[in-house]
Amino acid sequence: MNKIMLVSGNANPKLAKDICKFLGVKLGEVLVGRFSEGEIRVQIKENVRGKDVFIIQPTCSPVNENLMELLILIDALRRASASRITAVIPYYGYARQDRKDQPRVPITAKLVANLLYNAGAGRVLTMDLHAGQIQGFFDIPVDHLFAINVVVDHILNMKFKNLVVVSPDVGGIKMARAYAKRLSARLAIVDKRRISPEKSEAMNILGEVKDKVAVIVDDLVATGGSLCEAAKAIKKAGAKEVYAAITHGVLSGNACENIAASDIKELLITDTIPLNRSKCDKKITVLSVAELLAEAVKRIHKEESVSSLFGDMTQ
Repeated sequence: MNKIMLVSGNANPKLAKDICKFLGVKLGEVLVGRFSEGEIRVQIKENVRGKDVFIIQPTCSPVNENLMELLILIDALRRASASRITAVIPYYGYARQDRKDQPRVPITAKLVANLLYNAGAGRVLTMDLHAGQIQGFFDIPVDHLFAINVVVDHILNMKFKNLVVVSPDVGGIKMARAYAKRLSARLAIVDKRRISPEKSEAMNILGEVKDKVAVIVDDLVATGGSLCEAAKAIKKAGAKEVYAAITHGVLSGNACENIAASDIKELLITDTIPLNRSKCDKKITVLSVAELLAEAVKRIHKEESVSSLFGDMTQ
């Protein structure tokens, strides 16, 4: 492991330190600051020649700042003769812009993939992509992990009885089915109509939720509008309690207020994105994926299989 090195930008330094703790290595010393006019300043403070370098940097809010930090870090490491550079992006920003769903719109998820490749990334490690086909946008290897094992273990420890797993829309059925299988629970689906990119209206519940504990599962929560509408519909359909398990807590806009005022009893998210506890504390529990990412980093470095870490989502 003496050839491995982990560095981090400003997006989620705590997660980077937690990963280093599990690996038993120290976080590499880098300067990631700003010049007086706002340009990003990067300097690698250690020798990286011939090393296998992993950059821990989710492209969460502020998305463009964190993305540029990642790209500049990759360029700096490439010019410093690192042997391989792996971009560890626990949350992949711009993933929702993965297709042309309207006239004259970009496919920004593909643009970001091109930027990472051209900057010098040799591999990408990410988690719970909004759409799995984004892996095909890259011309370099992509290891796509899922938080399902971490979340399921926590839910099992809560010892719910009469549990039902709910997909908030038709597109999330595959994920919900995987959770239901692991939890030995029934499956239900919220039939919703999207009014705008940030807002949707729950229409019907497909499946039985009456007198059950419902757990809504999804890959990300942004403003929380769709999630709160789904919880309201599930509660109205007779569910005893409503929980939500979401991998990426984007929590933008009035998300914290929406969730605090909603029918959701508890929201489980992971630490792929740092949570601002001063703004969002009520009803939110954070689960760590540091150990999972650390194991993936170790296996990639040792050229071992990572597929066993993917969980049941591949089935």
